[in-house]
Amino acid sequence: MREDGPEHFRPFVKAYSTYIYRTVYAVLQSQHDAEDVTQEVLLQIYRSLPGYRMDGWKAWITRIAVNKAIDFKRSRARKPEQLIECQAIMEQGCAGLVEGMLDAAPSPAAEEIALLHEEHQLLVERVHALPPKYREVVLAFYMDNKSYEQIAEDTGLEKKSVESRLYRARDWMKKHWRKEDFE
Repeated sequence: MREDGPEHFRPFVKAYSTYIYRTVYAVLQSQHDAEDVTQEVLLQIYRSLPGYRMDGWKAWITRIAVNKAIDFKRSRARKPEQLIECQAIMEQGCAGLVEGMLDAAPSPAAEEIALLHEEHQLLVERVHALPPKYREVVLAFYMDNKSYEQIAEDTGLEKKSVESRLYRARDWMKKHWRKEDFE
């Protein structure tokens, strides 16, 4: 654990645990495994913060989460004792128990996945429909999690111009987007 202690870790967990859990769950499709791996990911990210290069925060934490989930999945696939346990249960005549365990594992319904994909596509289309001067700052601020200073440096704008464009972009979205399109 870092020297700055748990009081600095709590806000980090509160801010990112849900996002990381969803990312990990998408790979593992197991609530229990996703919870365990999410905890590992949060700790790994927190411990790795000193090495973070201030470049694409969300992409960085997502990459760590996905890699950790894939590693977990691979390690599970390499453990033959699970197959032996299942075989032993089957030999004892508990096939119904195994089926019940498999049925109990939550998996997102195909309808849910389709709706999420559709919502994501709609959002991407809407963002790309923004006027170019707004789109650039909106993508940098919300998708790449860049600060006003970073955006100003990347675009060659003044910090106040970045703030102004974000404000105008939000105003543009309020006028042109309907809330019910995103519900």
